[in-house]
Amino acid sequence: MDQTKQAPRIALGTWSWGVGTVGGDQVFGNHLGAEELKPVFDTAMQAGLTLWDTAVVYGMGASETILGKLAKGHDDVILSTKFTPQISESGEDAMAVMCEGSLSRLGVESLDLYWIHNPADVERWTPCLIPLLRSGKIKQVGVSNHNLDQIKRAEEILASEGYHLSAVQNHYSLLYRSSEKAGILEYCREKGLEFFAYMVLEQGALSGRYDTGHPLPEGSQRAATYNPVLAKLEKLIAAMRGIGRKYGASVSQVAIAWAACKGTIPLVGVTKPTHVSEAASAVKIFMTQEEVAELERLASDTGVDTKGSWENPME
Repeated sequence: MDQTKQAPRIALGTWSWGVGTVGGDQVFGNHLGAEELKPVFDTAMQAGLTLWDTAVVYGMGASETILGKLAKGHDDVILSTKFTPQISESGEDAMAVMCEGSLSRLGVESLDLYWIHNPADVERWTPCLIPLLRSGKIKQVGVSNHNLDQIKRAEEILASEGYHLSAVQNHYSLLYRSSEKAGILEYCREKGLEFFAYMVLEQGALSGRYDTGHPLPEGSQRAATYNPVLAKLEKLIAAMRGIGRKYGASVSQVAIAWAACKGTIPLVGVTKPTHVSEAASAVKIFMTQEEVAELERLASDTGVDTKGSWENPME
């Protein structure tokens, strides 16, 4: 991220923006374009939440296009997007080609933070970041969905040319703490890397908005994943609701606050202005160690495994 820009302690995600392959309609059951999302973007910018995360693969460019349109003219916006090896073209310049597409859709000349979305081949893809760093087209780099050995190897490759990783972005929530168990959070603390916790709300399953009587929208991937386990989450959600009452917070705010208390940057998907306002307030909540431990115990007791189909084990 551009050191001249003040990065907030929370990032806003745009996976659910736009429609198309692996887009908001298929994964989340949403059909949101720039017009509907402008109030969301404006609310965030007014609140100082300027760090936005997207990826080419979210709607195959749809999310980036919407974010680029909304971000136009906002010099303080911090843009984070990703190279996804699995959808790249063949050839040695595949990353450069995908990066150029992202720059064009986002309407900028350089990216504040550029990620390798999935490891695929650390030896092949990590060196491709170096020419982009040299050219100034990307300012900082991160790796997403990488295990500890892959993270360390990526850092070695970059360091050999005088560059370094700035961040790691992995699935991390009360229901999925594999990055913590594998030592990735500790490594990030030791090395001064930011850890972005994505799916901290488990696509809404930890928001308190859904239960067996009020399931997630049918016809979406998230409904197929989470509706079958909603009953198992009842005790955890009840405890989150109880803690929330103490702090004047919602269930979703407790989930976000937990991630912030663990030293991560919660990455929260936003589709409504209220999502932004909730997220902004959530990172100001400081739960006790006992409350954190109780939530983690109840989460473990659910026996629910929310590892995504795209993820490799971290341990």
